[in-house]
Amino acid sequence: QVQLVESGGGLVGSGGSLTLSCQASEYPLGVYVMAWYRQAPGKEREHVADISKSGITKYNPAVEGRFTTSRNNARPTIFLQMDRRDPEFTAVYYCRTIAADDDSWGQGTQVIVSS
Repeated sequence: QVQLVESGGGLVGSGGSLTLSCQASEYPLGVYVMAWYRQAPGKEREHVADISKSGITKYNPAVEGRFTTSRNNARPTIFLQMDRRDPEFTAVYYCRTIAADDDSWGQGTQVIVSS
């Protein structure tokens, strides 16, 4: 099982950018996707974005144009950049690895955006 550790969350004001990181113990072998999810207070966990082994990205329409996910090919780390911070971004953000023989989640990092 891949171990995932998210970081970069905290209490921030509106506006500007915030970048979250997800460090994996390793990239999975074979085909895989690494994804970001979030769970806002009182809401279900939802998919935010994902990035494939080849770097293809997909986004939830609710965040497209404001969130960007990327990866570091030299180290098993992915990133989620959130632009024009808004209180609606407040949630716990989770990283997930999806592969043929692995489906791992991190513990999450909390983001609170104040107005």
